[in-house]
Amino acid sequence: MRSPRFYRLCMITAVIVTAVFAVAALCMGRYTIPLSEVMEELFGGGSDMANVHTVLFQIRIPRILLSVLAGAGLAAAGCAFQSLFGNPLATPDTLGIANGASFGAALGILLGFQAVGVQTSALIAGILAVVLVFAVTGGRRSSMIMIILAGMVISSLFSALVSLVKFVADPQDVLPVITFWLMGSLSSVTVKSLLYGAPFILCGIVILYLLRYRLNVLSLPEDEARALGVDLKLLRTLVIAASTAITASVVALCGVIGWVGLLVPHIARMLFGNSNHRILPASLVFGGLFLLLVDTAARCIAASEIPVSILTAVIGAPVFILLLRKTGGIRT
Repeated sequence: MRSPRFYRLCMITAVIVTAVFAVAALCMGRYTIPLSEVMEELFGGGSDMANVHTVLFQIRIPRILLSVLAGAGLAAAGCAFQSLFGNPLATPDTLGIANGASFGAALGILLGFQAVGVQTSALIAGILAVVLVFAVTGGRRSSMIMIILAGMVISSLFSALVSLVKFVADPQDVLPVITFWLMGSLSSVTVKSLLYGAPFILCGIVILYLLRYRLNVLSLPEDEARALGVDLKLLRTLVIAASTAITASVVALCGVIGWVGLLVPHIARMLFGNSNHRILPASLVFGGLFLLLVDTAARCIAASEIPVSILTAVIGAPVFILLLRKTGGIRT
C-alpha cells in the first residue's frame, strides 16, 4: 500500500489539475473566449459582450459542472458495485440501470416529450430496472449471484425494448435523435436540466462517500459482518440505492457513458491499494477529471461534436489493457 503522503499528494494534484482544466475548458470551443475575458466575466463584474456571458453561464459552466459531477458519480458507483459484487468487472450498469434509463429516454423522445419529460422518463425507467431485478430475485439480497444474473436478464430486456423503440421510430426525424442521444453527449445540458438532475447525483455521491469505510465489509459473510456491528443488508441496500440514483440521473441527463465506472476505480486501486476509504475518494476526483477531459476533447477536436461514449471507449480500452499489462493486476 502506498504511503499516506503519496495519497494526499496525488489527490491534491488531481484537484488542482481539474480546476486548471475546468478554467481552460471555459475558453475552449468553436467560440473561443480569451482567458482575460473569462476572468473578467467571472470576477470583474462582467464584460461588455452579452454573447460571452451567455456562452459561459448558459452553456459551458453547466456543461463543465455536469461533466465533473457525472464522471465523479459514475466512478464512485463503479467502485461501490465492484466492492458489492466482489467483481472487478462490475460497472454501474450491472443491474441494468443504464439500459432501463435508455429505454425511458428513447420512449420519451418517441412520444415527443420535452427535455424535462425525457429526463423524467429515463430516471423512472432506470429505477424501475432495479425494482424488477429485486422482484425477479424475490428480495434475496444475500445471493449476489442471483442479483447479478437477474441484472443481466433485465438489462437484456430493456436493451430489446430500446431496439423496439428504434424500430418503430420515424427514420427521418425521431430515430437520429434517439441514436445520437444513446451514444452519450453533454451538449444538451442546460441550467434547468442540471438543477433537475444534479441533486440525485450529489445525494448518491454523499451516501457512498459516507459509507466508504464500510464498503470493505461487503465481501464478508453475513455472520462476520454482524459481528463487526454492520447490518450487511442495510449497507447493500444503501449502496444499490445511491448507485442507482447516480447512474439513472447521469443517463437521464446525458445518455449512456461507458468505461468511466470500470476504468477509473481500477486506476485508483492500482495506485492506492484495495482499501475503499482511499479508493472511493480517489475515484471521485479521477472520474471527474477524466470525463471533463474527454468531454472537452469531444467538443473541440472536430468541427462537429463527437459523442462522449465513443471517446471514453477509444481511450478507456487501450488504457485499461496497458494498465493490466504493466501492473499484472491490482496492487495490494
